[in-house]
Amino acid sequence: MKQGFEVVVIGAVGIDTNVYTNANSIDFVLEASFTENLDYIGMAGGYSSKGFARLGKKTAFIGFVGDDYMGRHIASELQADGIDTKGVFLDPMGTKRSVNLIFRDGTRKSFYDGKGSMHLKPDLETCRRILSGSKFAHFNIVNWSRYLLPIAKEEGLIISVDLQDIVDIDDTYRRDYVEFADVLFFSCVNFDDPTPFIKTFLEKKKDRIVISGMGKRGCAVGTKDGITFFPVVELQDPVVDTTGAGDSLAVGFLSSYLLDNYSLEDSIMRGQIAARYCCTKKASSSELITVEELDQFYRSFKA
Repeated sequence: MKQGFEVVVIGAVGIDTNVYTNANSIDFVLEASFTENLDYIGMAGGYSSKGFARLGKKTAFIGFVGDDYMGRHIASELQADGIDTKGVFLDPMGTKRSVNLIFRDGTRKSFYDGKGSMHLKPDLETCRRILSGSKFAHFNIVNWSRYLLPIAKEEGLIISVDLQDIVDIDDTYRRDYVEFADVLFFSCVNFDDPTPFIKTFLEKKKDRIVISGMGKRGCAVGTKDGITFFPVVELQDPVVDTTGAGDSLAVGFLSSYLLDNYSLEDSIMRGQIAARYCCTKKASSSELITVEELDQFYRSFKA
């Protein structure tokens, strides 16, 4: 039976610990430091699914958790947000635990928990039932998600992919995701100019949209009509934590462009607003922007 979700998020989820430091670097000479440590539902799949749900979208999540307290907590919280969890499978190695060092200026160094990711495989028939009749699928590049790329295409979904912080344009790990993506996101954190990457991605598939998040410099968008740079969107509250900003950019853009019929330019603005708002919250996956807040900020920028 077709489910008919607006979006199916496919990716990693876990309980992240954010360690907030009082400086912009770590003094490893000292044995100990005082920090603020917060736990929350994190990783790209967690942020994205909760982000779409906060915007009122009919959302399903496909991912893995452990048969443990943290896994049950994640499933319960997703369900409380109205997210369908029929595609949440058990990871025999347990729920993922990642650690993010957050510096005083809001930047971070992340240590992702990759245990089990290369060996898991979801139940493909269950996933097909979830995907069937849905509008689009948003993929995080955790290894097991690649098995669902051809199924999403066969079922006629628009496919969006977040490549995250790429370094090598010819990275074989990401090749499948690049091939299937209709909308492609990536972070520009490892290099100054995203133009060569955007051009290469468009050469591989001319009719797609490519979006590069550039942090404080805004973002760049490539289509068959060329590449456009958009300045950063500023809000009054300061940046305290950049974790989840890229996921929020994707959520804000995709919901606006694919579901709410905003123009490309306005959808980019709404994505940037969602990303900047995310940066004003610590351990923010339960405080992501709502549709009412997004609409209010959007109207103020358009006035």
